[in-house]
Amino acid sequence: MHGGRDPRAAPESSDAELLDAYSRAVIDAVERTGPAVVSLRVRQRRSHMGGQGSGLIVAPDGYVLTNSHVVHQARDVLATFVDGSEAEGRVVGDDPATDLALVRVNASDAPHATLATGQKPRPGQLAIAIGNPLGFDATVSTGVISALGRSLGGPSGQLIDDVIQHTAPLNPGNSGGPLVGTRGRVLGINSAMAGRSQNIGFAIPVETATWVVGELLSRGRVRRALLGVAVHTRPLATRLAERAGVAQRTCIEIAAVTPDGPAAQAGLAPGDAILQLNGQAVPSSGALHRALRPIAPEAKLTLRILRGERAMSVELTTREAPG
Repeated sequence: MHGGRDPRAAPESSDAELLDAYSRAVIDAVERTGPAVVSLRVRQRRSHMGGQGSGLIVAPDGYVLTNSHVVHQARDVLATFVDGSEAEGRVVGDDPATDLALVRVNASDAPHATLATGQKPRPGQLAIAIGNPLGFDATVSTGVISALGRSLGGPSGQLIDDVIQHTAPLNPGNSGGPLVGTRGRVLGINSAMAGRSQNIGFAIPVETATWVVGELLSRGRVRRALLGVAVHTRPLATRLAERAGVAQRTCIEIAAVTPDGPAAQAGLAPGDAILQLNGQAVPSSGALHRALRPIAPEAKLTLRILRGERAMSVELTTREAPG
């Protein structure tokens, strides 16, 4: 051998240190969040067959966040904690449009996770999926955040926008469990694996989960302002952005308009491009959904749009979305 490293030799200390650092990050995240992950067993109202999934305790008095498809139309819910103890629960709120639901179990001083917002995940960062599909112990899988802003078909048939795509494998029963980053920070709630794929998982982001939890606790349901459009994100030519007086490089193109909906009554049509909502830039479909969250139904909005190469403002009054 003339210099270099023998591939049969033991790993260099730096390699071992990196491996140890990775292991420590995963172990730390699981130790912080794992105790708040529960197993959920469900009996449907019209069936004796039971479903199963995971959930995340988000308050010490027993509120558990999970997937809508895990507990939808549940008659009975039984939660099993990591120490093997059990508690009965009931569904207090269900939002199929985001595939999220809230269950209240009979527990006090339960270990819980905090849903902290404000730090968006970044592609390439560590992603850890934690589930409790059988009770008594947590299952852990790891990967990375592979993409943001994806769309996922929800149980209600609607597309769920702004979803996190990751590579942490989701075991059967992991639906409803958390996707966490380093130090156990909750990034989202795992919802599904892509069909016929290897290691392509999806999670509802924590920002969406926090908003849904707030709505379910305060109202028992989620109210949404309806525009009555189907949209997709497309590039915006620089000359058109300059003509419209905006700095963004993408916009939302209207693909379809609901007959007699707010957008149709305001004269919007397929091909129109939405640039701003009430003066706020909405460069993507996810941005539009986030901008609509605090807006109540029956609210008056001003949209800045492009029709062909002409920029204009359009006013409309929203309605409450059905369901």
